[in-house]
Amino acid sequence: MNLYVCGQKAFGAAVFRMCLEMGYNVVGVSAPLSSSRDPARPDRLRSAADLAGVPVLPAGMLSADTLPTGVDLILAAHSHDFVGKRTRLKASIGAIGYHPSLLPLHRGRDAIRWAVKMGDRVTGGSIYWLTDNIDAGDLAAQAHCFIEPDEPPEDLWHEKLFPLGVRLFAKVLQDICNGQIVAVPQEEGVATWEPSWERPPLRRPDLIMIGPGAADGFTIHRDLEALR
Repeated sequence: MNLYVCGQKAFGAAVFRMCLEMGYNVVGVSAPLSSSRDPARPDRLRSAADLAGVPVLPAGMLSADTLPTGVDLILAAHSHDFVGKRTRLKASIGAIGYHPSLLPLHRGRDAIRWAVKMGDRVTGGSIYWLTDNIDAGDLAAQAHCFIEPDEPPEDLWHEKLFPLGVRLFAKVLQDICNGQIVAVPQEEGVATWEPSWERPPLRRPDLIMIGPGAADGFTIHRDLEALR
């Protein structure tokens, strides 16, 4: 399976390395050229791709025209770039992303901070199919974790939700290799959206939706049992 990884920082690099370790062919990467904290240093995903000899496209330039041909699946791993309709259509299976919450709860850029601020005791991570609606696509995999009293958002991310996201990406990739595309619609009646935490709002350059399609030999599962 030919994969394309768009993302950044340590999480993007971890997902990229996981793909290689599992034997997938990563044909390209979209990532910032430098670290957001230290412009003199390269972004971690870019460094991992450079080390592996995988071509890197600067973040913000991914489109249907720049996506390589032959890509089966796009993985958005801590990506702040919007993956538009034509880009997703060019990938034979589609595009998936990771959100650090139990979707449809806490949609938005700062799900972890809001979960802690609101006193949640249970949260988790979700792999979902990218669509025109932010964080609203069908679920491909989901798992929970507990929030300890007084646990800082940074610890919750690094110690629990970060590794959980890598494992969930691996699970979805394995499901697809086994001939299954899981796509469970989110329960819109309980969805929540919180604003960004002291950051600019998300950029949305288009409003066209594409969901996961059934490729030859794949079965779409739309029941909750498929997530377990």
